[in-house]
Amino acid sequence: MFSNLFLKSFRILLFPFALLYGAIVVIRNWCYDRGWLRSASFGLPLICVGNLSVGGTGKSPMVEYLINRLKGRYRVATLSRGYKRKTKGYALASEGTTALEIGDEPMLFHRKFPEVPVAVGEERLVAIPQLLHDRPDTQAIILDDAFQHRPIRAGFNILLTDYGNLYTRDFFLPTGDLRDSRSSAGRAQVIVVTKCPAELSAAEKESLRRELAPREGQHLFFTTIAYGAAYHILSRRFTSIDEDTEVLLITGIANPRPLKKYLEERIRTYSMMHYGDHHIFSIDDWREIRERFAALEGPKKIILTTEKDAMRLLKFENELSELPFFVLPIEHQFLFGEGTRFDGIVHTFIQDFKQPG
Repeated sequence: MFSNLFLKSFRILLFPFALLYGAIVVIRNWCYDRGWLRSASFGLPLICVGNLSVGGTGKSPMVEYLINRLKGRYRVATLSRGYKRKTKGYALASEGTTALEIGDEPMLFHRKFPEVPVAVGEERLVAIPQLLHDRPDTQAIILDDAFQHRPIRAGFNILLTDYGNLYTRDFFLPTGDLRDSRSSAGRAQVIVVTKCPAELSAAEKESLRRELAPREGQHLFFTTIAYGAAYHILSRRFTSIDEDTEVLLITGIANPRPLKKYLEERIRTYSMMHYGDHHIFSIDDWREIRERFAALEGPKKIILTTEKDAMRLLKFENELSELPFFVLPIEHQFLFGEGTRFDGIVHTFIQDFKQPG
């Protein structure tokens, strides 16, 4: 509690820097809006998934959701920046690709959907033509975390905002978590409030609608996190997590609170080793994980991690097979029965897409 209070106080002291950063963001957006800085369009549907803040809002699960809904009807590909990878430039995932080469999130897409082209590239303006050269039959591209990448003009923008940290209540970095201005939400065709309580009431839904104030023609949705069955990181066999399970939780994600809440509702106690977002696990980290797990005394004990973290732990494959090391998948679940409407809006965009004149 003291550390959180100290952090908040420190961030308030950085308010002048937040004002400077915000001014730069506003001027940049103004230049794009006025046409002084140009955005490029492409002759196929581009679906952008992004947010206005730093931290986890559920972008990767949303990309997965879209892949699942689209891959049976269209030849879809994904393009990410490849955050914290050890390579530079454009790369297309192949059979021997690792998370160090393309990043943990693209690696997750590649492992889950091996039939879907997964590419990375810091400069999307350069990467998209390369992707289309490599996969000329591509009919639609999902741009992961590209809302601020304004050199590209996506035809369809899905903006995510965390129920626990709405962009309407936030401020620019470093005082707050915003990396873009609140007014940029107006560029989105769809806004999704993620990580809502599963029991979100109709009255609170309406209250949030009034606060977010979507513009005319802008669609607003609400989702909650749904956790799947934990599976072994290598064998993919499933296990149950109940009150008798002793868990060592390994996380290197921006916001582990929903995962912690999930465990607290199901087991009596757990141990946790929390690393920074997109942490690259070292030999020393792995040694410490094994030592912490060996110290647990329960008869039914497991190591549990997220799917993104699992991609950065696969390099210890030879030792992972010896341990009960499980992965907990998550997905977006639309509230108020509106998943079908969301799917329909996305399909309509692709079906009605017209090449820019």
